[in-house]
Amino acid sequence: MKEILREHIEEIIQLTDDEFAYVLSHFTLKNFKKHQIVVHQDDPVKYNFFILKGLMKSARIASDGKEHIVQFAMENWWITDLEAFHYGTNSKFTIDCLEDATTYTITLENKTKLCRELSKMEHFFHIKTTAGYIALQKRVLCLISSKAQDRYHNLLEQYPGLIRRLPKTMIASFLGVSRETLSRLDLN
Repeated sequence: MKEILREHIEEIIQLTDDEFAYVLSHFTLKNFKKHQIVVHQDDPVKYNFFILKGLMKSARIASDGKEHIVQFAMENWWITDLEAFHYGTNSKFTIDCLEDATTYTITLENKTKLCRELSKMEHFFHIKTTAGYIALQKRVLCLISSKAQDRYHNLLEQYPGLIRRLPKTMIASFLGVSRETLSRLDLN
């Protein structure tokens, strides 16, 4: 499992064996079951999760009970409520497992310590956060300026294979369409 994290990090920076051992010492390996909630909406956020195996989603539950899915995260992706994680506020989202999941988790304290003591890792986290922000901007732009069919095809292109791992109701929520609309798109 640690090789997966190392390969992920080394897509951006190179680490010696000693440096990687030091990096790894700041993470905790955690296993979660399908349907397990790892972050509750309105609770503090303790961890940033790097997914080794499995699938998670981040969603906001509105006052009317409707779920608005913000993110899916699968192997080699990171997921957390970044604002709550960094500022010590309560989460605006619920993050739960759609499949059994194995993750490496890191606390803010360990991340801060690691970045302070190994500047390479500060660069790594900067690149990952920037890429995540850009992806979020693209997602918002797609939601506000694209037709439902274009959003659906964009999802298929960007995340091949993901659609087979998700119920259609979740895909519809992610795309901002009804289940019925998704069924019509899926036929075309």
